[in-house]
Amino acid sequence: MTPAERWVDEVARTTRPERVVWCDGSEEESRRLVDGMVADGTLLRLHPTAAPGSTLHRSHPSDVARTEHLTFIASRDKRDAGPTNNWMAPSEARARVGPLFEGVMKGRTMYVVPYVMGPLGSPFSRVGIEVTDSPYVAANMRLMTRMGEPARRQLGASESFVPGLHSTGDLSPERRYIVHFPEERLIWSVGSGYGGNALLGKKCFALRIAGALARDEGWMAEHMLILELELPGGEIHYIAAAFPSACGKTNLAMMVSPFERVGYKVRTVGDDIAWLRPGTDGRLWAVNPEAGFFGVVPGTGPDTNPNAMATISHDTIFTNVAVTSDGIPWWEGKEKSAPPGLIDWQGKPWDGRSKAAHPNARFTAAARQCPSMSARWEDPQGVPLSAIVFGGRRARLAPLVFESRDWEHGVFVGATMGSETTAAATGQVGVVRRDPMAMLPFCGYNMGDYFAHWLKMGRTLSRPPRIFHVNWFRTGHDGRFIWPGFGENLRVLMWMIDRVKGVAAGADAPIGVVPTPDALNVDGLGLGRGDLERLLTVDRDEWAAEVPEMRAFFDRFGDRLPPELSRALESLSRQVVTARV
Repeated sequence: MTPAERWVDEVARTTRPERVVWCDGSEEESRRLVDGMVADGTLLRLHPTAAPGSTLHRSHPSDVARTEHLTFIASRDKRDAGPTNNWMAPSEARARVGPLFEGVMKGRTMYVVPYVMGPLGSPFSRVGIEVTDSPYVAANMRLMTRMGEPARRQLGASESFVPGLHSTGDLSPERRYIVHFPEERLIWSVGSGYGGNALLGKKCFALRIAGALARDEGWMAEHMLILELELPGGEIHYIAAAFPSACGKTNLAMMVSPFERVGYKVRTVGDDIAWLRPGTDGRLWAVNPEAGFFGVVPGTGPDTNPNAMATISHDTIFTNVAVTSDGIPWWEGKEKSAPPGLIDWQGKPWDGRSKAAHPNARFTAAARQCPSMSARWEDPQGVPLSAIVFGGRRARLAPLVFESRDWEHGVFVGATMGSETTAAATGQVGVVRRDPMAMLPFCGYNMGDYFAHWLKMGRTLSRPPRIFHVNWFRTGHDGRFIWPGFGENLRVLMWMIDRVKGVAAGADAPIGVVPTPDALNVDGLGLGRGDLERLLTVDRDEWAAEVPEMRAFFDRFGDRLPPELSRALESLSRQVVTARV
């Protein structure tokens, strides 16, 4: 019996399922899973020609999003979890959460899902095994990972895998926990069927556990998209970018180039997670560890993201969208107006007042279905990064784009990034939330140590990617966005690559290097000189007001905060305050 088989046997003795099924990832198995879920009402088949091969799942209303307040890091030392994580001692987790798994799968099937994160045969890739009593989870994992026999072959008799135990339990929020044991590389999840809590290969493994692995082994696990930009003449650059929610991450990853006809081509490598390793050439190389997309569908339409619309036009698992009476999926943003006779995400006739689709409704689809996927998206060696981009939603503070002075300063830029909340997110508008590197909910250890790891990685790179910050959301006096966004964001990426190549002009500012007004291509956008100045202005008074908030955030980490970041903050403070005197 292999180590994996022994662990599965131990889990089965605890959870006591009616039967145990090892998933092989085949088409035949997928059909059986879907047919079974359609028969018992877990899935609804959608329209055979408008959404061929697609299904709809409706979650319990209490189980529609990640539950960050019930997500724990069970490190042996509380300080290793840090101030931004919920901590639970491993002994407490075993006493409090362990009993919830006793006999939890009685009368159910236990699906054993071996899977690979990363391209098959890649030095980046890692094996995980998720045990679950949810066929919905098994079906989603088939789309999101390289699941089944390929994973079993890669694992063989090795004990090098990340075990994950999941049960929907009784879906009670009072008995819902997502617990990560970083020293044991172990994940427990109980009481939820929602993807972010139940698809353990995603945030749980690929970010929280992988982050701890990466820290110990000298690589990086990041909440980043990866895109490919081809210039006229065929020169290719790769860019990774980290944004908090509601900042256009998936739209940027699947951008349609407005300049394709003159040779600027954009392709997708990944939309959510990047694993980064130093190469022998001194550059940072990236892979997308996932095989599919688990994306937010409201707001996605032919105007905002045509590549996503093509991706989800068939063979997609939709979760919590609305549907027409004849089975055509619908959500806010798909079309200008809703069709008549809609059934909302809870299966009730839509009243026209509430949201027809849940705001966090999701699609799960294989990445190979996306027409913009790069030919190198599964390259076992990864792709070399020319640039890393951080961004947030700020109405006034941050200019459209600026470049950090060097890697160390870039880490400071990422560590202090913040984004203003939208009404859809919190009910409050304009509240700044710090979200360093867009990793606040996903860093599986002390974030002060995480910053130190970023700094250490930079010292291993002789040709590091340049680091930039963007803000698509600066507003004018009328409150409207000045920058058109979406595909026009390519113009900003073009300036970044020209900076990498040493051919674009920039002006020094207290926060970094900002484009000169003539350095950005804004032809045809209808932006006046005043608009461009507002987009690129760095207001020292506003940045001076930001410094105390940054300092308060850094103070949370105490002596775990790298001194380099403290020095960078004091340097910023001196520059913005001195300039005002």
